[in-house]
Amino acid sequence: MATKHRFDNLDHTIICELRKNARLSSADIARKHKLNERTVRNRIDSLIERGIIRLTAIVNPYAFDYVVAVDVFLEASMDHEQAILDRLLSMSEISYVAYGQGSTDLSIEARFKDNNQMREFLRRTLPAIPGIKVKGYALVPRVLRSIDEWMPPVADFH
Repeated sequence: MATKHRFDNLDHTIICELRKNARLSSADIARKHKLNERTVRNRIDSLIERGIIRLTAIVNPYAFDYVVAVDVFLEASMDHEQAILDRLLSMSEISYVAYGQGSTDLSIEARFKDNNQMREFLRRTLPAIPGIKVKGYALVPRVLRSIDEWMPPVADFH
């Protein structure tokens, strides 16, 4: 599958700098790498406009005492799919929602302050949603890399 965007070393340099510190100005990046400030600013604007990057604040769940994470595997009735998705997406406990391999499979990640909250969520909150069946779950003792840290390999920028 061909990529619809072309990338180069300048894109890689800019993205790496912004990943380290999204508050860096285009002037700072240009100065550090001996680049033209306008070129850097235009490239950042282009990366944002094309949906390649988003500059956003990432909240650390541990700072708010959300120390328990669980991946939950669900089966969702196709008759209730949109209502289920709307409900899941509105729940503050849920940090991730994705379709699974099967046509009725959903995968979510949820965060809690303690095991009692997680247990209540798994045993009562989710099963109370019409059309949902909890197929299984896995406690996440430690996240080693989250989605906000993902980066394509350097070769994809050439």
